Amino acid sequence: MAIRVSVQADDEDECVEGLARLVDAGFQPVMMPKLLTDNRWMARAVPAPTTEPRPSQAGAPR
Repeated sequence: MAIRVSVQADDEDECVEGLARLVDAGFQPVMMPKLLTDNRWMARAVPAPTTEPRPSQAGAPR
């Protein structure tokens, strides 16, 4: 399962601010703010990579 989060905004500044908040929360940008055809702004982010095993992988045979 892939986890992605999006910011939808009315203007570019609002979109940039939303993406910055996601980065501050530990997400990594994958789509910088972009004006879409329906005149709204969007940006996307994913969780930052980690070296910790996921709970479903902890203790699993390799």
